[in-house]
Amino acid sequence: VWRTIIVEYKDFYHLLCPELYLRSVFDLPIDHLKELGIRGLIFDLDNTLLNWNAYEVTPEAKELFIRLQDAGFLSCLVSNNKRDRVEAVARVLDLPAISKARKPRRRAFRQALATLGTTKEETAVIGDQLFTDVLGGNRLGLYTILVMPLSKTEFFGTRMVRSLERFVLGRLIQRGFLEEPDMEGP
Repeated sequence: VWRTIIVEYKDFYHLLCPELYLRSVFDLPIDHLKELGIRGLIFDLDNTLLNWNAYEVTPEAKELFIRLQDAGFLSCLVSNNKRDRVEAVARVLDLPAISKARKPRRRAFRQALATLGTTKEETAVIGDQLFTDVLGGNRLGLYTILVMPLSKTEFFGTRMVRSLERFVLGRLIQRGFLEEPDMEGP
């Protein structure tokens, strides 16, 4: 019985542990991702690319997608947010998008893979939440990248989950599964 509990404990942390933990989506290591064979990028929207519920796309976000496209990456937005907002942002960034994704369920991630035309092995998920973006990506075997949230303003339910997320992140770092992001800005 104890052996089963220990295996499940390790699997639990594996499902919640991203491959990379970054200070910001704007710190994406583009060359490193290319070296890994990553061609497709699935982005969360709220507090990853834009502040929660913001409609205005920042110049920094626009520049990121220009750099990614120039580097040969294919990108797609996958968000649990409502359709009109997700599609409005996607139009500005000229990206395909999936709204009301119900992450961490795998269906929207599979849809994004089909849209991008990439395999699991050549696709990364970038988001600010362990229990939606990282868990969903890891359940499907995608390369997962966790970024610190852009803002403290967010959906009430997300705020409630953040304390548990901070606890799990602390354990992942404490156990050596994950390194804290470099807090030094460029």
